[in-house]
Amino acid sequence: MTTTEPGTLLRPAPPKTEWNRSRIGRFLIGVERRTGRDFRTYEDAWRWSVDNLDDFWAAIADEFDIRFHTPATAVLGTRTMPGAQWFPGGTLNYTEHVVREWSGRGHDIAIRSRSQTDGSVDWTGERLLEEIGRIQRGLIRLGVKNGDRVAGYLPNIPQAVAAYLAAAGLGALWCSVPPEMGATAILDRIGQLAPAVVIAVDGYRWGVKDISRDVELAAIRAALPDASFVLLPYLDAGATVPAGVLPYAEFTAERGEVIGEPVPFAHPLVVLFSSGTTGKPKAIVHCHGGFLIEHLKAVGLQQDLGREDTAFYYTTTGWMVWNLMVSSLLVGTAVVLVDGDPAWPTLDGEWSQWAIAAETGATFLGTSAGYLATWAHCGLRPADRWDMSRLREITSSGSALAADVHAWIYHAVTSDLLMAPTSGGTDICTAFVGGAPIVAVHAGEMSCRPLGVDVDSLDPHGAPLSDAPGELVARQPIPSMPVFFWGDDDFARYTASYFDAYPGMWRHGDWLTHTERGTWVITGRSDATLNRGGVRLGTAEFYAVLDAIPDITDSMVLHFEDGTGMGRLVLAISLADSADAADSALTNLEARVRTAIRTQLSPRHSPDHVVIIPSVPRNRTGKRLEIPLKRIIKGEDVTDVIDLGIVIDPDGVAEAVKRISTVLHAVPA
Repeated sequence: MTTTEPGTLLRPAPPKTEWNRSRIGRFLIGVERRTGRDFRTYEDAWRWSVDNLDDFWAAIADEFDIRFHTPATAVLGTRTMPGAQWFPGGTLNYTEHVVREWSGRGHDIAIRSRSQTDGSVDWTGERLLEEIGRIQRGLIRLGVKNGDRVAGYLPNIPQAVAAYLAAAGLGALWCSVPPEMGATAILDRIGQLAPAVVIAVDGYRWGVKDISRDVELAAIRAALPDASFVLLPYLDAGATVPAGVLPYAEFTAERGEVIGEPVPFAHPLVVLFSSGTTGKPKAIVHCHGGFLIEHLKAVGLQQDLGREDTAFYYTTTGWMVWNLMVSSLLVGTAVVLVDGDPAWPTLDGEWSQWAIAAETGATFLGTSAGYLATWAHCGLRPADRWDMSRLREITSSGSALAADVHAWIYHAVTSDLLMAPTSGGTDICTAFVGGAPIVAVHAGEMSCRPLGVDVDSLDPHGAPLSDAPGELVARQPIPSMPVFFWGDDDFARYTASYFDAYPGMWRHGDWLTHTERGTWVITGRSDATLNRGGVRLGTAEFYAVLDAIPDITDSMVLHFEDGTGMGRLVLAISLADSADAADSALTNLEARVRTAIRTQLSPRHSPDHVVIIPSVPRNRTGKRLEIPLKRIIKGEDVTDVIDLGIVIDPDGVAEAVKRISTVLHAVPA
């Protein structure tokens, strides 16, 4: 992997004469024609979209032919945040729009599922709609009605997609948690909702390891005695269904037409959960209309997906990306579902994300920055193994994408694609910053703010910043902002989470830098920012340097206050072959790390300790678990902090804690 300077131009913006090659370009040309405006650049179009929110979102509703059963009285009623009212008076249904798209394409593939547990299967549009209808009949027989909660303890399989859409069609709320979570983590989440129905699997396979969920399901059933349980045999097709639990085959025995009950725009659709790394997970409630209109814009315009595309998002059912993936069905895009270990049997084996993308003919890949970095650092080139010619866009999320890794994509995968790192959040289930097919791509940076998303980087006094990190703030409402938190009747927790720093504006908790090129860089979480002697240091800038050192496969930055103002800064790094490395080689590597940090960042960034650990704790979506690890090192019990089932290498957590604690507690010589 060659060294690439941040900001290096990797892909120029197409001339405006080529805007008509993408849907977002054609959409904006249509806006120009209707309004008499002239968008010379994407930034001009973005400015129009946020200066004219009502006109913009009305145009999106028209572009995608959103069906209102009852017309709205306005685009935006109350504009104040929190509490903005989108399309007041309007009624619609999210599921109805998926049904509308696929009812006329019954023989086209809607879902390609690849599972290490039960193999490969493709579902046509007809098969998907049939399953939705069957699940709805089963839910109705169990007494589910508008406003009830339906929970899925399910992996990323077609039945999970169908169950989500079935519940939504009835006006019930859906929530899903992946089966790698244990009973405590599950109950911390769905236990808040008192679900009417829980649909679960008996277990799953990760690589060659069979993982039963029998014990966990028994604990969940005991804690939720009023819920009806449905068991889908997945790990063992012949699994015995416990007494009092409804077999999935019986649950789905009755066919029926899909119901899409009209509900208000703000009617709850889905509950997503925060990570729970700083307390009990927040139950974040999103609405039908918000997901529908924002996701149509996101997948249809910013990602340029349509009926000719196949989208492969590597995700679990517990990540907001899963819901965004399902929304690809709204624009007629087929989706690829994968349940399994992407590094089994080897990183470049048949279950790698590149192999799955090639085998399924994916045109779009949504992955994590951590996964891309692992490949880049190993010196592997997907294009040498698989045909990547159909792939025309990759998005990455979960953490910042280093400039070197960003450039590696164009050399090792294909030069003819859009590589669009994005940053958003569970809280809005979309992007604050990302990319678009009509914008240039610069190494290590995000290209633009999405249309209709009024985001900026602000200083503590609310003034915009350039070339310096500030708080990521949304100055105006976004349709997919939560309608409320479950159980937060007075909106106290909601308000404290986003609106305590800048009254009337959403503060997300990320440090955001607006570069001189008009691009954007996330430099870390403001709640995980390192403060050394009063100077804020973002974790992402450390990772950009460490990612460029070939011997390092992964890294984590931790800062521990000690009352001196400077604190103690720990760089935890993992190596490909640290067990075989000589002491002299490790000493030399530590010196190189310190030199790189000092010279490329500043002496204030220099670590107090460099610790080699077996693996950096990350969750299944690739997110570094910095705050949980820090809490464990500071003495909290691991079971109170995190469910190890969500960690890629759970066995490595204890060793990481041991090694870091050892250096922190060592007596100076």
